[in-house]
Amino acid sequence: MTTEPEPTTTGWVIAGAGWVARDHMAPALAASPTSRVVAVVDRDLAAARALAERFPGARATDDLADAFATPGARVAYVATPNHAHREVAAAAAAAGLAVLCEKPLAAALPDAAELVAACEGAGVLAATAFDQRWHPAHRAAADLVASGRLGTVTAVRIVYGCWLPPGWSPPGSTTGDNWRVDPARAGGGAYVDLAPHGLDLVGALLGEDVERATTLVQHRVHDYAVDDGSVLVGATGSGTLVTIHNSFNTVETLPRRRLEVVGTAAQLVATDTMGQTAGGRLELLDTATGEASDVPFDAELSPFAAQVRAVEEHLADPASWPFPLARDLRLLHLLHDALGSGVPRSAPHPTLSAQEVPS
Repeated sequence: MTTEPEPTTTGWVIAGAGWVARDHMAPALAASPTSRVVAVVDRDLAAARALAERFPGARATDDLADAFATPGARVAYVATPNHAHREVAAAAAAAGLAVLCEKPLAAALPDAAELVAACEGAGVLAATAFDQRWHPAHRAAADLVASGRLGTVTAVRIVYGCWLPPGWSPPGSTTGDNWRVDPARAGGGAYVDLAPHGLDLVGALLGEDVERATTLVQHRVHDYAVDDGSVLVGATGSGTLVTIHNSFNTVETLPRRRLEVVGTAAQLVATDTMGQTAGGRLELLDTATGEASDVPFDAELSPFAAQVRAVEEHLADPASWPFPLARDLRLLHLLHDALGSGVPRSAPHPTLSAQEVPS
């Protein structure tokens, strides 16, 4: 009697045992038949141990070099606070591991540039963890755009909001440390945390990126140093208009996650697809008939699971990765430039700041 060989698995190191790694990336890796977690590293050794216990044979450590030297390790998932991304990603790349780094690449542009240079110099596959580009609904939308079904695309509109009061802490957290509203560690508020997803997604949907933009930031509801809302208005090179509204001040019971891609022949509307979970709805509205129809997609596959699959598929040929870090760094520069040099990242509560960047 012959037995089927066990599938080859890719060894992952989780660097940073916080909420997103624990509640979203870890389940995706656990469910993947081609993945296994070999180590978890966090400066909080207890947190690393708690997460590593979910994966048979995984090691827990508070030492980066030790973690990245784990036998079988091939990919490092970097999920530390933004200000620590550069150090962790550079260490992983130097150890020869592929790097999947959470967005934004860093809290400060110089650190982001150094991170990109370190990964490029090491010659490893390196990617920003823009999970939204892999959401099955968004992939279906991109396919429809590429097929010409929408005609000439004239606009993309994104609303991606959440409720993040000053005392918020991630589910399961015992520290109550809301680093996402700490200017030093996060680099900004709702704008820096959420707008990168929208900028990346526009490029993934249309096959061309936003090239010029201006941004309004808002200090309206929550009394903390960073913005609690923002609206970016921009355009792609071909002239598609883009609006991206992000917020930390939209209560959970309100509609707060919507994507529209408007064309001359049809319009796509995605609801509840922006975010970390599977599902949502994608509709196609035909401009000729006025009829709306649901677009099928895999509603069980989470964007994190799809992202894991994509990274592993490109490990053998890093140059084939469709979203190079240099492109992601360019979008991060655009994100910062859209604020204008005269606009502070923090402002007294409650004020509204705006500055237009000439195209």
